[in-house]
Amino acid sequence: MKKKIGISTAAAIVVANMIGTGVFTSLGFQLSSLQNTWTILLLWLAGGLLALFGAFAYAELGTHFKESGGDYIYLSRIFHPMLGYLSAWAGLTVGFSAPVALAAMAFTKYLTPFGLQNNVWLAIGVIILIGIMHSFTIRHSGRFQNITTLIKVLFIVTLVILGFAITGNGNDAFNYSNSWQQEILKPGFAVSMIYVSFAYTGWNAAAYVADEIDYPGKNLPRALIGSTLFVATVYILLQFVLLKNATVRELQGKEDVTFIAFNNLLGNQGGKWVSIFIAIQLIATISSYLWVGPRVTQAMATENKLWQPLAKKNKHGIPVAAVWLHVVISILLTLTGSFEKVLLYAGFVLQMMATLTVSTSLFIKDKKPGEFKSPFKPVLQIIFLVFNTGVLIFTLIDRPVESLVGIGILVIGAVIYFFDKPVDHKLAAENIG
Repeated sequence: MKKKIGISTAAAIVVANMIGTGVFTSLGFQLSSLQNTWTILLLWLAGGLLALFGAFAYAELGTHFKESGGDYIYLSRIFHPMLGYLSAWAGLTVGFSAPVALAAMAFTKYLTPFGLQNNVWLAIGVIILIGIMHSFTIRHSGRFQNITTLIKVLFIVTLVILGFAITGNGNDAFNYSNSWQQEILKPGFAVSMIYVSFAYTGWNAAAYVADEIDYPGKNLPRALIGSTLFVATVYILLQFVLLKNATVRELQGKEDVTFIAFNNLLGNQGGKWVSIFIAIQLIATISSYLWVGPRVTQAMATENKLWQPLAKKNKHGIPVAAVWLHVVISILLTLTGSFEKVLLYAGFVLQMMATLTVSTSLFIKDKKPGEFKSPFKPVLQIIFLVFNTGVLIFTLIDRPVESLVGIGILVIGAVIYFFDKPVDHKLAAENIG
């Protein structure tokens, strides 16, 4: 019998997917167009609430279908196989591979104290090593994920505690005026929501490995909802700490905002250690995406001929070929993408596909025994859909190039779909064994 993972590992996957590059790097990009403290905190609160509403929907979908594959399964079963195909294609090309590339790029960026900043070969080496870690058994993957996620959680909680406990030099980015009322209506607010949404990406992660979770009817909702609430709380507190310990001028347009803020707070030596630990905690992020992403690709491969070689699992149930395809694509993105551009078009595509997927939960009517039922349905889902659609429209207007790159990726996927052919269920069953 294939070994399953418990709630702690399922929660670790969610937390590691969520806490990655975005929370440590995106504040500087937000401050380029928004300077009011209330606006920044509202951004992160709104992102947390949307992630929570989405987690409710995915918990319902995951306990209803009980299959690994996430968006691919839900969109294929409820709407049309083409939409499921596009979600898996988007996940393969940017949705899961881009966060790996971004985390690997940020990993080297934060090793500046060792003179290893922007070392592309080190970034590639980390991706390959973690790919190897996920090529054996679920037990191996689970242990590695739990240990690296524990380091991540302890680190970010420590940062928040230090940020509140130690008095800084008095130079902060706080602005509590009424300008937030104008700022929330600017296109910059919507674009900043893309950065924030990217930072929250991963609230749905455990749903992608639903059939690998013990007692998914109980453990999947707990992992998704509990982890999302924890991460949202930590995120809002951390942004406050960053604003407390650096000025707008210091942070504006910068990637390494956490290093800058804590360098001010703790001095050069303390700042170096913070930078090193930011790099270390990103290992858990890379690991979680290289665990989850291949499951979506494998689910698509079992039902579509073009991708059949990726459907095969090893004797321990690991889709090794899919893992290594994600490794290769992540490496290509690491070699070719600039950080902010990859962040924007990946965030745009991810937000679009998550919006579509959450809408599928509106079509699940009757709750069966053992299934989770989203509270206040359909109100929370409708809020999620309206808000996300508005953000996508504003982003398309304000950042057309990056948005169109994301749409172009989906168009390519649609063309490939029309040339692909479905696999009959008997053959699919033989290949996934």
